[in-house]
Amino acid sequence: MFHSSFGCRRSAEETLPLCTFGPLCLCPFSCRLQLTAGDLIMKQAFVGIGSNIGDRRKNCIEAVERLKEIRGCDFTGCSRWYLTSPVGVEDQDWFVNGVASLGAEISARDLLVRLLSIEAGMGRVRTEKWGPRVIDLDLLLYGSDIIDETDLKIPHPHMHVRRFVLAPLAEVAPDVIHPVLGKTASQILQELRGEDQQVTLLE
Repeated sequence: MFHSSFGCRRSAEETLPLCTFGPLCLCPFSCRLQLTAGDLIMKQAFVGIGSNIGDRRKNCIEAVERLKEIRGCDFTGCSRWYLTSPVGVEDQDWFVNGVASLGAEISARDLLVRLLSIEAGMGRVRTEKWGPRVIDLDLLLYGSDIIDETDLKIPHPHMHVRRFVLAPLAEVAPDVIHPVLGKTASQILQELRGEDQQVTLLE
């Protein structure tokens, strides 16, 4: 059961919950259809991008091109690139970081799987936590969803304290709301303390 441009497809005998298609539905049966769990609803997703091995900017740009090829997602934009100091393990090269936005019709978990596949395809090998990496793709936000699973946590649990995430995120989506904190990306960035995190816009 689904909607067409002329309304939903259903019979006069069906009794269903409220239609999310709303007043735009032209169904002659006073449609009250509700989208089921199987229906696809596009979510705005934000992906953090980073690299500090090899040609860092080139690696990030390649990752963006691969993001554009993810089936079930529409690439909607990317921030400029920032040179940022390492966090967690300081004895390593500085990073180039940015944030991309996607309109996703696939689930958050499916999107995570595809991000991990891009990382692997670009040669990332996970050895040291927060250590050097040829590419790093973090799923920061997936609509307003809050997910707390062993290998999938949304919003990203550290994004609100990382200037290298917030600066590019506030550039592409200043008004996007952190679903746990209830604040926009711009607000969180403005309130962030700790000048030890150095972030410089690359020309």
